[in-house]
Amino acid sequence: MDKETIIFLLLLTFISLQPLVASQMLVSRSGIEGEWRLLHESIGVSAMHMQLLRNNKVVIFDRTDFGRSNLSLPGGRCRYDSHDLVIREDCSAHSVLYDVGSNTFRPLMVQTDTWCSSGAVLPDGTLVQTGGYNDGDHIIRTLAPCTGENCDWVEFPRTLIQRRWYSTDHILPDARIIVIGGRNQHNYEFYPKNPSSFSAFWLQFLSDTRDGDNENNLYAFVFLLPDGNLFIFANTRAIILDYKKNEVVRELPSIPGNEPRNYPSTGSAVLLPLDENSPMQAEIMVCGGAPRRAFGLTDYGVYMTALSSCGRITISDDHVNDGSWKMEQMPTPRVMSDMLILPNGDIILINGAARGTAGWENARNPVTRPVIYRPNRAENNRFSVMEASLKPRLYHSTAILLTDGRVLVGGSNPHKFYNFTGVEFPTDLSLEAFSPPYLAPEYAPLKPTVLSIDEILIYKQPFSVTFTVPKFLKMGIVSVRIVAPSFTTHSFSMNQRMVVLKSIAISTVSDNTYRFTAFGPSTKEIAPPGYYMLFVVHAGIPSSGVWVQIQDLSVY
Repeated sequence: MDKETIIFLLLLTFISLQPLVASQMLVSRSGIEGEWRLLHESIGVSAMHMQLLRNNKVVIFDRTDFGRSNLSLPGGRCRYDSHDLVIREDCSAHSVLYDVGSNTFRPLMVQTDTWCSSGAVLPDGTLVQTGGYNDGDHIIRTLAPCTGENCDWVEFPRTLIQRRWYSTDHILPDARIIVIGGRNQHNYEFYPKNPSSFSAFWLQFLSDTRDGDNENNLYAFVFLLPDGNLFIFANTRAIILDYKKNEVVRELPSIPGNEPRNYPSTGSAVLLPLDENSPMQAEIMVCGGAPRRAFGLTDYGVYMTALSSCGRITISDDHVNDGSWKMEQMPTPRVMSDMLILPNGDIILINGAARGTAGWENARNPVTRPVIYRPNRAENNRFSVMEASLKPRLYHSTAILLTDGRVLVGGSNPHKFYNFTGVEFPTDLSLEAFSPPYLAPEYAPLKPTVLSIDEILIYKQPFSVTFTVPKFLKMGIVSVRIVAPSFTTHSFSMNQRMVVLKSIAISTVSDNTYRFTAFGPSTKEIAPPGYYMLFVVHAGIPSSGVWVQIQDLSVY
């Protein structure tokens, strides 16, 4: 090993072993705590909901019942809605399409109220968006990853069986979308509808986890498990649901502390990366939230300290390895934070507040420093505090992962209407990008660049990816991962999942160029058909992602 490589490795070791210090004492070290960039001071719309599409455009939208936004619809178009609760003729946009590559955006036309709605992406890349409020609560809306001025929302009225407001969507292995819960909805349904039944399916668990008027079980945390069942977490409890039989397979232990984690207490959750190179098991992590009394006390000007705990629970196919929750403490209390899987398998917690809860005017003490959690490190050495943003992101803020490895962040409107003056936390219409440490210049020699890839991956079939890297360290620290883009709203990233694909071999093509061969996902339950971002990760540093489509040959 040459002297330059030894010095470089010592630098990386020094960086990785830096102890965690209090956030207020951190000083940026050339991007090692990450870097922020303001993309737009205003896109005209507050980003309550976000979804990345396979053409690297991001669908962003708010609600429609607060009045006019700060962005006009083009060509004299207007929205006429006799059911709107605020304004019936509205010539402003409530949705935009943001182009990541050009850093530009244009308005979209949405007719019905999308307030606190949900979404999932079909295998062909089309966003299916469900429900909302008022005249939008039974609506299905779709947006295909198209281009041109005619690319816009299409709405299908009265498609949902039940009113869906604060519900959770998840794509299933058979390409249907399951829509679960919502305010006063203790049931679930499917899109497209189940041909054998046009009624919703009762789920007693959602009724049992409701905390009176505050509920604390909205936007339930839902994850597809490798065995095909669903993990559902609401309030403090979790179950495993066989949705095909409408049967609760198991009830899991309650998370310790007896404090709620779902809206309006609004913690967040993530399915940790699934690894095809190890015995398959799923591990879910739930972080933050607010104490049970927090929502009611804000009426009296009392803002309780948010929860600082995270819990991890393992679910295996045979249940032999299932255990109780393992608890950890975050560096700071946090409510309304987003949790995203980064391309290297780390988890970022971003946005939120240290006091209060979700809801209008209900939070104080914004937490502007993201935290990165490294799940495979030793306990008590997993959290690292990042560089602070200059913008507080409270209620109705969002974050999603982009293919270049940045995190797109927007939103924050803790008011009933757009309010820019005379309030402590004005409505925020800006868009920012956070670059995690792996994008720092110090790591550029380790960063792979994908040269070629099979754009269609078939289940259990081998494929190859060719990449180059300036300073290749060794064969055993390369992996290929796929990440499903999330629909993010209210601190939960629906449908988000990462799968580390089973490796076969790696070979040298030429100087600094290598070919990695791996298998496509084992099953549709591990990775449902559709479009994913594929990353090559070398020594913990990811390439930029490339879009691949996972297909099931049996349906073609």
